[in-house]
Amino acid sequence: MHNLSRKQTKESNQEKRSFLVCIDPGHPSETSSGAKANGLSENRLNWQVAKRLEKRLNTMGIACILTKKSENEFVTNRRRAEIANEAQASLFIRLHCDVGKGRGFTWYYPNRAATKDGVTGPTPEVQLASKRAVQILNEAMKPVLRGHLASNRVLTDASTFVGGKQGGVLTGSIFSQVPTALLEMCFINQKRDAQFIASVKGQEKMAEALALAIRAYRDQPPPPS
Repeated sequence: MHNLSRKQTKESNQEKRSFLVCIDPGHPSETSSGAKANGLSENRLNWQVAKRLEKRLNTMGIACILTKKSENEFVTNRRRAEIANEAQASLFIRLHCDVGKGRGFTWYYPNRAATKDGVTGPTPEVQLASKRAVQILNEAMKPVLRGHLASNRVLTDASTFVGGKQGGVLTGSIFSQVPTALLEMCFINQKRDAQFIASVKGQEKMAEALALAIRAYRDQPPPPS
């Protein structure tokens, strides 16, 4: 019994060492250069939070890569997914900010496949893994952001503008071969949300929530096969 426990611990440590997150600061891409509201640039906010998250993950010993080398680097949505695939990422997180009537943060995941440029995806396995990921991430972020940003109901790609136009799946999801989750961090056209994400304190709080959520996902026991 003692040897089995040591073996399980060794396997768990090996899994943690091989765990890698691909952080995708949304925009600019073929879709758009990002939303603008209240004097804020979505593209810039995505980049700022991504860099803060990268720093926190490095401190926590969680390996990560970014899909861009600079704030204004143009990367297509297909290429962003390919970067995650090539790195064999354990999780592909795409950071965005929304505009609209809502407030708070919202996670999205693909629950179906669609075809683009001759490629059909994501697979049913990636769909299920993505759903599990967003559920864990969403629950882990709630207590950290309580009192700052509300948690909205988890939605699918079909609820997004682009996803709704191309078979209910976002381009990054179609080409993703790893669990993928898109986060609309807040609504930058809403004053309180905008003030939160524009501040250093708010960005650090968002990065903290994401980092702790990613660790919770990493440490979650795998689903029964």
